[in-house]
Formats: sequence, C-alpha cells, structure tokens
Amino acid sequence: MSNIRFEALKNAFEHQKEVQKDKCQTANDKRVKDYFATDVFTREKMKEYISAEVLEQLFDDVDNGRTIHRDIASVVAIGIRKWAVEHGATHFTHWFQPLTGGTAEKHDAFFTLKNGVLMEEFSGDSLYQQEPDASSFPNGGIRNTFEARGYSAWDPSSPVFLIGDTLCIPTVFVAYTGEALDYKTPLIRSTAALCHAAREVCAYFDKQVKHVHANLGWEQEYFLVDEALYNARPDLMLTGRTLMGHNSAKSQQLEDHYFGAIPARVLAFMRELEYEALKAGIPVRTRHNEVAPNQFEMAPIYEDVNLANDHNLLVMSIMERVAEKHHFRVLLHEKPYAGVNGSGKHCNWSMETNTGINLLAPGKNPYQNLQFITFLVNVLMAVHRHNGLLKASIVSATNEHRLGANEAPPAIISVFLGKQITEVLDKLENASAEEAIIINAKKEMKLGVANIPEILLDNTDRNRTSPFAFTGNRFEFRAVGSSANCGAAMLALNAAVAEQLMLFKAEVDARIEKGEAKERVLFDVIKKYIVSCKAIRFDGNGYSDEWKTEAAHRGLDCETSVPLIIDRYLAPESIKMFGVTNVLNEAELHSRSEVKWETYVKKLQIESRVMGDLVINHVLPAAKRYQTMLLQNVLAVKQVFSADETASLNEMDYNIIKQLEHHSGAIYAGVEAMTEARHKANRQLDERSKAIAYHDTVLPLMADIREHADALELIVDDELWTLPKYRELLFIH
Repeated sequence: MSNIRFEALKNAFEHQKEVQKDKCQTANDKRVKDYFATDVFTREKMKEYISAEVLEQLFDDVDNGRTIHRDIASVVAIGIRKWAVEHGATHFTHWFQPLTGGTAEKHDAFFTLKNGVLMEEFSGDSLYQQEPDASSFPNGGIRNTFEARGYSAWDPSSPVFLIGDTLCIPTVFVAYTGEALDYKTPLIRSTAALCHAAREVCAYFDKQVKHVHANLGWEQEYFLVDEALYNARPDLMLTGRTLMGHNSAKSQQLEDHYFGAIPARVLAFMRELEYEALKAGIPVRTRHNEVAPNQFEMAPIYEDVNLANDHNLLVMSIMERVAEKHHFRVLLHEKPYAGVNGSGKHCNWSMETNTGINLLAPGKNPYQNLQFITFLVNVLMAVHRHNGLLKASIVSATNEHRLGANEAPPAIISVFLGKQITEVLDKLENASAEEAIIINAKKEMKLGVANIPEILLDNTDRNRTSPFAFTGNRFEFRAVGSSANCGAAMLALNAAVAEQLMLFKAEVDARIEKGEAKERVLFDVIKKYIVSCKAIRFDGNGYSDEWKTEAAHRGLDCETSVPLIIDRYLAPESIKMFGVTNVLNEAELHSRSEVKWETYVKKLQIESRVMGDLVINHVLPAAKRYQTMLLQNVLAVKQVFSADETASLNEMDYNIIKQLEHHSGAIYAGVEAMTEARHKANRQLDERSKAIAYHDTVLPLMADIREHADALELIVDDELWTLPKYRELLFIH
C-alpha cells in the first residue's frame, strides 16, 4: 500500500538533489542600479512621455495632497499607456486592497470596439476609476448584496508598475456611498492627518517645516516548505498552518539556524525574489535565516508609509510566485508550527520633515532635542491612551496563535524605551522649569537634561518581548503579524498620534495666548504627559506572569480574546479619535469590526472542518491499522507460547493497544463535540456572538483533539503515518 507521506518525501529529496542553478534571469555582471525599478513608471521616466507643464501640475498636486483634475489624468494616461505598451503590456488593472487583507485586480485589455473597428485605448477615465463589485468583497454590511456598485480610484502618490503583461494601477476602493472598503483609503487619510498635526507642532521649533510624512520599514518573516510536503498536508494547503503535529526532537533549541549559512536552494529562491522585487522598485536590502528552522526574513530600506505598504503587499505576492519556480511554498501564517517561533512583520515607524529631520531622532542642539522629546512623549501618550485599539489593529485568528507565544510579543501593548531615554524622562519629570530650561541674554536656550549624545542610536539592548519598542530613531511595532496588511496597524498608529498632537497643540496654544513663555509651556505640558503615560512604559520581561498582573494594575488592556479585543474599534474614545482625524467614520468602524468578526469565524470554521477531516481520514485509520497489527501479533503469540509466557510477551503490546484505544476514543468524542459546538456557534444571531462562541467553545476542543492526535503520532508505526512530520517540514530545504 502506497503512503502519500513517503511519496512526498521522495519528491522532496529529488527537489533537494536538483542542481540549484541560478534561475534568476539577471546576468551575474549586472548591478542593481541597472535593473532597479525597470518595471515602474517612475517620475524620471514620466519626463520622457508627459509634457513638463502637465508633470509640474501633477507633482504639485500629489506632493500637496490635492485631487488630480481629470484633464490632467487624461494626459497622464496617454503617457502611461505608451510606456506600458512599449514594455509588453497588453492589459491594465486597478490594484486595490480590500478588507480580505490581500490585494485584488481585474484585468482589461488596451482596446475597445468603435463601429466594429478595433482601437487601442486607455483613457483618463480608465486610469481614474473602475467599478468592481462592492458586494462581493467584505464590507461589514455597508453594501447590501443587491447593491453592487463600488469604485476603485487612482492613487497617484504610488507609482504604476508592471507585472508580466499587465499594467497595475494602485487605487483606493470605496463604496458607492463613499465609505472606505479597503486599507489604503484610511491609511492615506491617516497620513494626511498626521502630516497636518505634526507640522503644526513643528512650527514651535522650525517655521521652515512645511510637510511631515510617516516612514515605514517592514521586516517580513516567512517559512519555506517543499511543495511536495506541502501538498501532502491538507491543513497547510487550506489553512496555512499545521493543525496537528508533534514537535521534532530537534527544532530551534540549539539556535543554530539563526543568521546561519543560507541553504543553497533557499539562496537561489532569495536571489530571484530580490531581483523581481528590485525590478518592481522595492528596495529590498536584507536577507537572513530566522530563529526557527526553515524560517527566513527579508527587509527593505525605509519608504513613505503608503508606498511601503504597497510594496509589502506586492512582495508577498512575488514571494509566492517565485517560490513555486523553486518547488517551495511560502508560509506567511503567523504560527504555522506549534512549539517554534512564529512569524511577524515588524513595522519600523518614524516621522520625517521636508527639511530632512527625523522627529524621533535626538538633535544636535537644544531646540532639536526639545523637539525630539516633544514628539517622543506625544507618541507615548498616544500609545497609552489607545493601547487597546492598537492591539485590536493587529489581532486576527492567525496572529492569535503567535501573540504571547515563544519569542513573540505579548498580548499587552507596552513601550520599551531603554535605559538612557528612561533616565532623561525621569529627570524631566522631577525637574523644575528653571532647572530644565535656561535662556540667556542672547535668547539662546539650553535644555539642561537633553544633552543627549548621538550614541543614543545603539546605546541600549533590544527588548524582544516588547510589542512597541523605541530603537534609537524610530518605534518598532513588533506585534504586527506576518500575513497582515501593514495598513491596519499603521492607520491606527498614525491617527492616534495625530489626535494626540492636536490635543497637545491646543493645550500649549491656550497657555501661550494667556501670555506664558512658549518654552516654559512646552516643558510643563511635556512633564505632565510624562507622568500621565508612565503606565505604558515597561522595560522588563513581557512574557512573565508578574507583568500580566502588573499591567492590569496599571490599567492597561489585558484582554486576550480576539473577538473581545475587536470591540476596541467601537469604544467611544476610538470613534472620537478616528472622527476628529477624519480617518474612519462610525459607519466604517462598525463595518470593519463586522468584517473582522466574520473573518475570525470563517477561519476557525475552516480550520475545525479540516481538523475533523484529518483525524477521521488520516490519523484514526493509521492508528487502527497499527492496532490491528498489534492485535494480530498478540493472537500469534498466544498460538505459539504458553499462557505464562504470553502474558509477559504481550505486555508491551497490550499497553500500546490501550493507549491507541484511549486516544482514538478521545478523538472520536472530540470531533463529535467540536461539530456540535460549531453548529451551535453558527446559530448565533450576529457575527460578534459567533466569533465569541468559536473562541470560547470550538477553539479549546480543537486544542484537545490535537493533543490526542499528536500523542498518536508518537505511538503509531512511522511507516503507517501519512502526514509529513515536523522533522521533515522543518529540515528539508
């Protein structure tokens, strides 16, 4: 009898033995600058296809956040089509980010029929907007099933690009009634709100600042698995994670994979991935082995948050396409394997002015350092006031398995600052204005505690247990999941900081209008904020039980149930914050919450059904076959040996048979209970109640079933086990 696991292993070993010639199409003598952004219609390339007058207006509108006039769009469309066709494009698509978490596209050809005559065409209207079916994407009740109309509209701040023969136009996606149905729309709104609020605060320090933008540098972690092994695991194929599987005797405990030599086959994949990413204008720079076996990471240079988010979504799709050419499958699930590190997408976030100043980097003079402290403390205040919301922005059915697990951020949002910054804030907290701020006869300011050396960038160790850590000139939001759209977390962070800066400015201006000195007011308000947000600062071990108790005592959000965490979107303070920043209105917040609950239910529904199929059709038959073999052996022993000898010889078989029967019976009962729990949960009247029921009743039963299935894996004859094991999934590359 054939065994699908052994067939898969045979194919995987064949893939391993293949001569790993460089499948990357670039010649070895080519330099990155020779092919970087060759598939992107950059501003420099626009000059060859679009008049200087039109470009000047286009760039001015884009840089200042104004709507592009349709007449301008029509001229730009002609240039885009000419460039795209010259580079082999035959179709175009609006490339948008629905609430599925991925991207969507519908391809149209560059032609139309007029009076029966075929004519090439790509108009300004085609560039400007299309009309996808809004009811076919998650919308949380904003659109009825019979109200299909929605619009995708061009985002000119993100350049168009080519994938194969298709021109991709980054767009927003909104309902017919105007509500956002995507992640890009509110992300753009949030960056506009942050730009305005930060610029207003910068005016206290530098009148030359006209624009502030948020930067994002993502670090994408992922697993690779041979395609043959992947295809032999229905759970990996359908859910992205292993729903069962006993830990390998060796996994990551020796820490020998982290930063180790990259396997040749993996390196070939990485080289082609980087080549395709660089052609798409994605400035990927870093690659390395991660902690868990067969886990890796790639990271680019920082970019504007909107463009960086587009690039992350694009690179995720490129990864999957390139992996197939190398007989791999990419696992972007946050926890594809139990017992080893999960995968995150660390989002490094900062703010930069048009004058080239990083607002989260210590300055070279007292005013710049006061500006740095001002923005740092306001970020702390924003995270403190909205820590529950920020957690809601990163939770999901998939990230739930990672948060709080080994080497992953805890499910409590706190901020790590490091020793030196903590000392600076503590000194400011306890200093008087006279001690902290000295202005001499020449009106020069000396900030007594802010003589911060430039070595600050690397002056302190990193805290891997912190979900939101200051790392010298930026904050690293480490809790974001590897499969997530960065936009969900970034729009919440941008909006929270924008609102906080607005509150700060209002408070400072009110006191200045009463005649108080600006520097003294700034110091007083900052000092008050340092005290107010002290609860969010934590430099210790975020995994410890002591911290959970301490965090609750501090009043931080300690909820761990994903369905209940999602409630934070609808908290009064969240609705108010998103409203005053014009990022999301109340209807959109209700919509997104409904989508999150519905997605949570569907993910667990699929997982539980797949688990039932696996244990009934794979695990239990293997256990029964092995039990039959043992029973036959017991009967054979009885026929050959005496009664006294039989009892002794069959003792081990009896024990194994009993264990097989115990675990098999528990699995049968567990599947029956899980199915009933699922049916009961499905009868709940609203998505929130369904999600809570799945979390509270279905998920624990899945864990119980897995425990018994994993126990059987250790007992059943290896030749009978049909599912590839962890040692094979993690160590064949």
